[in-house]
Amino acid sequence: MIVCSCQNISDRDINAAIDWMRSADAATIITPGKVYRALGKRADCGGCMALFLSTMRANPSLEVPATLRNLRGTARKEA
Repeated sequence: MIVCSCQNISDRDINAAIDWMRSADAATIITPGKVYRALGKRADCGGCMALFLSTMRANPSLEVPATLRNLRGTARKEA
């Protein structure tokens, strides 16, 4: 399914980029901008952003790495 018609990006492209980034660096925070850059493209009109984000969120590899979760709460407890 085409997610971004301006840049011709499909749901498969998004999922492949997320999986590639996660396998390259398990601790990376994956953002839409990083997905566009991994695909060699950039956002144009932004009309696809809601669908782009929902496609990203559906990928199980998108989770925030366990070591980076709850850092805000940990900092408060240490203070």
